[in-house]
Amino acid sequence: MSLPQPDFGVLRKAQRGDERAFSIIVRAYQVPVFNYVLRLVGDRSLAEDLTQEIFLRVYQGLPRFSLRSKFTTWLFQVAKNRVLDEFRAVERRPRATVDLDDVPALEVLDAPFERVEAIDAVWRAVENLNVDLKSALLLRDVVGLSYTEIADSLEITLATVKWRIYKAREDVQLALAREGIYFYASSEQEPAAQPAPLL
Repeated sequence: MSLPQPDFGVLRKAQRGDERAFSIIVRAYQVPVFNYVLRLVGDRSLAEDLTQEIFLRVYQGLPRFSLRSKFTTWLFQVAKNRVLDEFRAVERRPRATVDLDDVPALEVLDAPFERVEAIDAVWRAVENLNVDLKSALLLRDVVGLSYTEIADSLEITLATVKWRIYKAREDVQLALAREGIYFYASSEQEPAAQPAPLL
């Protein structure tokens, strides 16, 4: 299911600097943007900061946004570029070490242990993908953009999008299989022959 585009009138008002109209846009898209960024960077606090910065960039760039383009495509281009800027900055910074004893445990209440374990394994496998595969997979299976919207957002060809999503799903399934976790394609409970959406 693809993300809906904002109301044209609201978008026009936001372009002219109407803060109330812009806040409507932020409310509509902040959760999908935050979820996308969080899964890319793996840090809730950083994802919150980056999401705020992304919407600041959107606000600043909105007067120049062409209404002939899809807003969601442009929004996720801005998000992708900000995350890539952050990755480049992190590479230049000295690395801090974290003691594993200081990392809080993830707690999920009222969920069967096997399900929690499987979901955790899926996200670990996604986290280990390279950024190109991860971006395409998250935009498709978490955000819900169409293949064409992903191609426009990531500024790559449609064929590349399809390959990256296929490869990402395949890599995730292989990582899960190494842990003894399988996702089934049919009611006969046979392992899927081709990578299926996992998220």
